[in-house]
Amino acid sequence: MDNQALTQYMNRAIRQLVQDVFKNTLNNPRETAFLLRFRHHSRLAARRRTELEAQGHHIPSFLIASITQSCNLFCSGCYARAGGICREAEKADELTGAEWNRLFEQARQAGIQFILLAGGEPLIRQDVLEEAAQFGSILFPIFTNGTLIDQAFCAFLDKHRNLVPVLSLEGGQDKTDQRRGPGTFDMLLGKMQILKKHDLLYGVSITVTRDNLEEVTSESYVGQLNQLGCRLLFTIEYVPVDPISQLQAITDPERKLLAARQVALKKRYPSIFFLSFPGDEAEMGGCLAAGRGFFHISPSGEAQACPFSPYADRSLRRQSLLDVLRSDFFKNLQQENLVGGEHTGGCTLYERRDAVAAILQRSGGNPDEVPVP
Repeated sequence: MDNQALTQYMNRAIRQLVQDVFKNTLNNPRETAFLLRFRHHSRLAARRRTELEAQGHHIPSFLIASITQSCNLFCSGCYARAGGICREAEKADELTGAEWNRLFEQARQAGIQFILLAGGEPLIRQDVLEEAAQFGSILFPIFTNGTLIDQAFCAFLDKHRNLVPVLSLEGGQDKTDQRRGPGTFDMLLGKMQILKKHDLLYGVSITVTRDNLEEVTSESYVGQLNQLGCRLLFTIEYVPVDPISQLQAITDPERKLLAARQVALKKRYPSIFFLSFPGDEAEMGGCLAAGRGFFHISPSGEAQACPFSPYADRSLRRQSLLDVLRSDFFKNLQQENLVGGEHTGGCTLYERRDAVAAILQRSGGNPDEVPVP
């Protein structure tokens, strides 16, 4: 699928996503009113992306932004820590709230509709969340460990419906507490009850491993999330951080099982919108990274191909969004089919990280500066 066809595909997919979520919020007048406005903005944004495509500028539909390197948890097997995105270090090089505001404005003008906020723990950067709240035409899923959600934060979300928390779970109590710390699972159940009580749209993100695959794809598990008011469910395949953790990554047969289970779960729970990464990429002509469908922004503004492949040759601190999308590195990754090529499952850029580093070097970047595990 070439970039022009992908733009049209993503435009249709976004219309369907908004429609599906809209249907499941009709008993929530405030959320319905926001989604009606967002649906209007969605049409305008799709038109803008199509216009820019005709002018030779391929605009991805979404971005992934790690807005801080700080986190209040030390989760076992955390890729962000292993990859240097999340670390205990001076925060002087992080983008300021004003710099993020400028970036969000460039994204709005280009027709980008979704900016996934991650970290570290993004709720630590309240200043950035307040900047994001001003851009009602962009939906900001916030991938959070959930520990900092409280009544005051729910009141903030109630006023700014374009901010949508997505809480991270690893499965049930045993798996979640094992990776994220004792008591985390029960605490997160309490946070979800608070979000439901406030009639707030929220989701759950699950990192799928060989250990939790059976549990997190069971009807009983997803049924519990449904009862707690979860309306978005992200399943993200675990990317190993070292040779030992490779044993936790799912295999091709397990990947096919995950896809089959999700088809059944979508029919069983139509009120939940399911998204799978990188599983859904197969329908879109391969990996979406490096500006094809998205790219990743580090806390200091580096424009990286993907969170799992944190290489960059340009920075949004020094260049505009359109300049970054014209990156030689991104272009070469696409032309050499490391993104957009045949998709056989798993994370393409992680599995071919040596080839990615070589392309970066040929594109003028320095792979030695990147702390890839």
